[in-house]
Amino acid sequence: MPAAVPATMPAAPQGAGELAQARQLFKALADPVRLEVVQALGGGERCVCELSQGLGLGQSRLSFHLKVMREAGLIEAREQGRWVYYRLRPGALEGLQGWLADLARGCSTPATPCCP
Repeated sequence: MPAAVPATMPAAPQGAGELAQARQLFKALADPVRLEVVQALGGGERCVCELSQGLGLGQSRLSFHLKVMREAGLIEAREQGRWVYYRLRPGALEGLQGWLADLARGCSTPATPCCP
């Protein structure tokens, strides 16, 4: 039987909203195709046609992945004429980086003794 979590355990420094956002971003990044899209957008804004050709993806498959990434707040799009251009949202990446940095700072904190 697992040990009970002490009632005095400190709450995580992240709010529920930050945790939900991190969860969405990780879900969006968990797919290998979406990681390739992120890598492609790491060099700057790209037209959807360029992404499709560069990644060898059909329009419908790419659209699905871009939708997931947009809903997670990882990317944003702008329309120009008949084309749509995508780019990474720096704020999303910075937020995730900050969340991970908070975890890294706290991960070596020693445990509080269980027994008085």
